[in-house]
Amino acid sequence: MATDVMQKQSISATPGSWDSEHDDALVCIDIHQETHDVRSFTFASCEGKRFGFESGQYFLFDVPVGDAVEPRCYSISSSPHRPNAFTVTVKRVASGRASNWLHDNLAVGMRLKAQGPLGHFIRPRDSARKLLLLSGGSGITPVMSIVRDLADSCEPSDIAFVHAARTPLDLIFRQELAWLASKMKGLRLHFLPEGVSGEPSWPGLTGRISPEFIKLAVPDIADRIVMCCGPAPFMAAARSISSALGVPPSNYVEESFDAAVIDEAETAAEETPSNEVFEVEFVKQARKIAVSSEQTVLSTAKKSGVRLPSSCANGVCGTCKSKLLSGSVEMNHNGGIRQREIDAGLFLPCCSKPLSDLVVDR
Repeated sequence: MATDVMQKQSISATPGSWDSEHDDALVCIDIHQETHDVRSFTFASCEGKRFGFESGQYFLFDVPVGDAVEPRCYSISSSPHRPNAFTVTVKRVASGRASNWLHDNLAVGMRLKAQGPLGHFIRPRDSARKLLLLSGGSGITPVMSIVRDLADSCEPSDIAFVHAARTPLDLIFRQELAWLASKMKGLRLHFLPEGVSGEPSWPGLTGRISPEFIKLAVPDIADRIVMCCGPAPFMAAARSISSALGVPPSNYVEESFDAAVIDEAETAAEETPSNEVFEVEFVKQARKIAVSSEQTVLSTAKKSGVRLPSSCANGVCGTCKSKLLSGSVEMNHNGGIRQREIDAGLFLPCCSKPLSDLVVDR
């Protein structure tokens, strides 16, 4: 009993909430092996601060790989109702510098810098809205946070959850999801491995998502909000299937972050011959960098160590939205910013090339 009292007193004495404008130091407090190539890493504030985030959001980590820092976005997989720490779940990628470093080097007690929470892949707050959570591979991470959120809040819900993976052994959170489905009356769970390697006695269907499978598993898909996350080809298929089965575009939401998109965008910027060079000042960080007229502000800023939140790197998500205090840019966005925001002086560094010297409120 005395121990319980001491723990409660410790929690009540927690010094404030995490503020990404001023806080960036995290300590790893737990590592859990989810599958043969997926691990969950749990972080706490080095100052004991509590985290406020929405299920579906992510953190941008500075991963120290060799002599460089690799910025990488990892979705939160834990519930926002457990604010003393948060967890990200990371799949080891064969050529992934950051994911391999985390798997091979990160240990309990080590510290990393990060920004967050970030992102707009957030479930609707209207509990009457029916959901279809559709995930492929490690794309399950943000939707798992949504399921854990609903489980912890005890909100009435109607959720169909379809998760696809290569094999049954690659089904992340398989046991926990089965347990949650046995407790949450509004959760219907469908696993879809592509093949049965490693588990030949798999009792369910196999293959890839298709209109036929979705009609069988979720016959009322047209009445649901579809939230999708996974590899780009998986999301493209999910988008096409949802549209064909009557889901209006306004009811289809996908997580736009894809590390490959960022890597490709930065590589392309590196390989483009430089023309005019302009000075870009980030006033809050007291940093000035040189940016070519043929490079985006974001790609050059990241390589120079300037801290900017980002996700899609192609003008879709709006995560990097910033205030332009002076100067002008050529911005080619894909819907991540509204005209009224542009009129108010905001811009997206990820898809903007400088036309003059710039001063940015970051």
